[in-house]
Amino acid sequence: MSHHHHHHDHTTGNIKVAFFLNFAFTIIEIIGGIMTNSMAILSDALHDLGDSLSLGLAWFLQNFSKKGKTKSFSFGYKRFSLLATLINSIVLIVGSVFILTEAIPQLLNPEQPDAGGMIILAILGIIVNGAAVFRLRGGESMNSKVMTWHLLEDVLGWAAVLLVSIIMFFADLPILDPIASIGITIFILYNIVKNLFKTMRLFLEGVPENIDYQDIIEKMNQLPNVESTHHTHLWSLDGEHHAFSTHIVVPKGATKDQVCTIKEQVKEIIEPIHLDHITIEIEYEDERCSVMENDDEKGEVQHG
Repeated sequence: MSHHHHHHDHTTGNIKVAFFLNFAFTIIEIIGGIMTNSMAILSDALHDLGDSLSLGLAWFLQNFSKKGKTKSFSFGYKRFSLLATLINSIVLIVGSVFILTEAIPQLLNPEQPDAGGMIILAILGIIVNGAAVFRLRGGESMNSKVMTWHLLEDVLGWAAVLLVSIIMFFADLPILDPIASIGITIFILYNIVKNLFKTMRLFLEGVPENIDYQDIIEKMNQLPNVESTHHTHLWSLDGEHHAFSTHIVVPKGATKDQVCTIKEQVKEIIEPIHLDHITIEIEYEDERCSVMENDDEKGEVQHG
């Protein structure tokens, strides 16, 4: 494997390890869930199966997203990792709804599972998913973050299964099994939907979270020799790599040195943002802007 993109190779390698860990353990879980007759374990098994599919897809698309730009995709393939996130979220939502339809009827007629077998599987679940989280932690891409979240939820899910199985080992409370299953599934569902909204925001080219777009415009308008700004756009390619463009109007007598200084100052303002693409268009005040000016943009033009 070539290492020109060390950070990306590291991410992809981690996703690969997490995938094999998860997939092997999912098979053990499904067999274990059927043998112990535990709905909580089967709900975690289905979620892990969803995670395995997600990780496999993330591994493939993360690799794919490293390809450089082409005639068809001038920004490259970075957004393909977002596509993985979107597909993963949908797979997990469908899986969670299925688990709920299975677990809710069991509240009325709970069956006693094998609590001892559940304890062993739960401990194993915490170790395997914990190892996968450890491999993926610190990933920057939306894909890595969503994966880490899924696996962290699995660790918490297994902790809940462990607690429930210990109680059932000592007390005859079979209803705890479907209750745990429903609790785990609702928690998972809540976080998936939250992540789905974040992914959709990136897909729809919203301003990346934690960036004050208005503050950037105000700072640019306060720079010396800047008459006004318009067509300022800030969007994200994949949650990790961002792009920025703006039009800056300068006095008609502005010199080349002054224009170069303005460009440097704008780059300083946006420096804290992880930007892959920056476009700064300079216009003289008596020059007509080629893409100016609709009503939406007029609200942005402020005089410094």
